[in-house]
Amino acid sequence: MAQSFGQTEINWDKLDKTRFYVVGAGLFTGVSVALYPISVVKTRLQVATKDAVERSVFSVVKGLLKTDGIPGLYRGFGTVITGAIPARIIFLSTLETTKVAAFRMIEPFRLSETTQAAIANGVAGMTSSIFAQSVFVPIDVVSQKLMVQGYSGHAQYSGGLDVARKVLRSDGIRGLYRGFGLSVMTYSPSSAVWWASYGSSQRVIWRFLGHDTKYDEHAPSLQKIMLVQAMGGIIAGASSSCITTPLDTIKTRLQVMGHENKTSIKQVAKDLINEDGWKGFYRGFGPRFFSMSAWGTSMILTYEYLKRVCAKDE
Repeated sequence: MAQSFGQTEINWDKLDKTRFYVVGAGLFTGVSVALYPISVVKTRLQVATKDAVERSVFSVVKGLLKTDGIPGLYRGFGTVITGAIPARIIFLSTLETTKVAAFRMIEPFRLSETTQAAIANGVAGMTSSIFAQSVFVPIDVVSQKLMVQGYSGHAQYSGGLDVARKVLRSDGIRGLYRGFGLSVMTYSPSSAVWWASYGSSQRVIWRFLGHDTKYDEHAPSLQKIMLVQAMGGIIAGASSSCITTPLDTIKTRLQVMGHENKTSIKQVAKDLINEDGWKGFYRGFGPRFFSMSAWGTSMILTYEYLKRVCAKDE
């Protein structure tokens, strides 16, 4: 990798792994607390029927606050946090190790720095997402049922364990992995696009700012590094949400349906078109766009900060 970019990035082999996982669990939990309500609103919008009263961001938030207060915006949060820690360990470990391997594999092709970053980060993002889905999907199924309980005709539950127990009783273990194939199809390309956009946009921004190997003699300031990383996160979130929202809408609808309403991807797509036309596939796009941009920026700043905190002393 070019020297200037090496000054702004900390590779996997330079990290204290124990500190990385422990501190990371705390930091990412904090970010999740701040952004989780957006996921609840997005999910409710995606599963709303044509006759639902709450079909806008404002009406969904107002309805939740009216019936449950602030806790209503955190339905399913405990389930998500419980599963998120092992899922993130899998995701981040696979991401970093795959990224290093991918950079080594494409190095002989002498591609541009930006192209190398896009390919290596994209491959790493897709691979890590596929591995992490084994934990994420059951958590998704349970948390989303809690998010939409009592809304637009959906069942009520007493908690995450109640959801899991009822799903296992009606559908077996397969019920907890409902939408697994679609999740892989949604999140793997989404993760690939996100990380490819993030890695390549950083290179473009650094060159625009005049920080390349020809002119760069000193490492950029920490403030400038964080600003570029934040801009990269915004670009990555925007790119990913635009491309993958239709699949996410179908996946969410499949996962929250009860066992008595089993249906297919094709039927869900038809229902969306019948209810809202092609724009039905972009239900919840506003919250998802904001969520992925806000989450992406917060996550990447937290992640890059975590790597700086957990770097081994040389």
